[in-house]
Amino acid sequence: MTGHSFAPDSRDAWLLLSVALALSTIAGVGLWSSVVVLPVIQAEFGVDRGGASIPFTATMVAFAVGGVMMGRVADRFGIALPLVISAVTLGTGYFAAASAQSYLHFILAHALLIGMLGASTTFGPLVAEVSHWFLRRRGIAVAIVASGNYLAGTVWPPILQWAVAEVGWRQAFMLTGAFCAVAMLPLILALRGRTVVDAGATPITARPAAMPTSPARLQVLLVAAGIACCVAMSMPQVHIVAYSADLGFGPARGAEMLSIMLGTGVVSRLASGLIADRIGGVGTLLLGSALQCLALFLYLPFDGLTSLYVVSALFGLAQGGIVPSYALIVRDYFPAREAGWRVSMVLMATVGGMALGGWLSGEIYDLTGSYRMAFVNGIAWNLLNLAIAFWLLIGRVWPKAPAPA
Repeated sequence: MTGHSFAPDSRDAWLLLSVALALSTIAGVGLWSSVVVLPVIQAEFGVDRGGASIPFTATMVAFAVGGVMMGRVADRFGIALPLVISAVTLGTGYFAAASAQSYLHFILAHALLIGMLGASTTFGPLVAEVSHWFLRRRGIAVAIVASGNYLAGTVWPPILQWAVAEVGWRQAFMLTGAFCAVAMLPLILALRGRTVVDAGATPITARPAAMPTSPARLQVLLVAAGIACCVAMSMPQVHIVAYSADLGFGPARGAEMLSIMLGTGVVSRLASGLIADRIGGVGTLLLGSALQCLALFLYLPFDGLTSLYVVSALFGLAQGGIVPSYALIVRDYFPAREAGWRVSMVLMATVGGMALGGWLSGEIYDLTGSYRMAFVNGIAWNLLNLAIAFWLLIGRVWPKAPAPA
């Protein structure tokens, strides 16, 4: 397929989408490895729960910065170059983290190499790239590629948990890095030199006649919504392994809950993509935000082993479609020539929300001795996201009248 152009929504577009999904799933390990080893790292380096959450937070912040940076590289040189950088630095980063003799060394290796230069390309920049390959089926296509990090969260935690138990976390990290480099590079060749043909200016560059507010203010609101939804989302995703261990069920059970949560998140993400092709990005955001808020409430009264499995599955089914909806909203309101940096900016804000929420939940746990108030904190942030989504829907149904000439 190398070196040819293809039409939007064509067979080639779907084949390339499968390659993009595979790359996102492989590199997505960078988002979850620090979560799986959180209890081990806490004991290894002698830090408290908040301190043990720092690698995840630092990785997510670096991942967000790297996404915007790699998006700029992709805009100028194409998506293949940043993906090659991703494969090489993921391999290097896991070997560097595995050799860490100090906690700072571990944090820096995980954040700068694994997060910023490694996994970041396979989220915002790759989602923006895929959005150009489809017109009629853009919703489901974006949902599919955005499912890569959830597939990673489904596949990788049990594998890493098993490897840590069998050979130790350092050897497990080395094996992970080697696999990422070896598996990603051949897949990247399929994307090299591939370009989508112009399907006509009207369906690609058209913007709705009226926006709910100014473009700059809308961008800020989308960033705020992205932060808020993912502060809420991070509480179960980042701390479910540690929460399970605290309740006496053990980290292995927590890893299974995380896997179930993210596996049902894939189902939710795909279903939301189909829904989005019918009701649009704003409606999908409102629906997902409301369901996520409800699922977070359910963690408060239910803390038994079976109920936690069930609630984790429900949480995954609730929130999977939220993040891809932002890319669709950007494509609805802004021209295609701005999609790369605007999509990356909003999606990286969601990553920033995950980073902030992961750290906040750890700190709240250290202050209160339990995760109950951390769940309440997540619910409060979710309500902020819900308010923004509702405001966007109001602007969609009753758009702002244009200013008089």
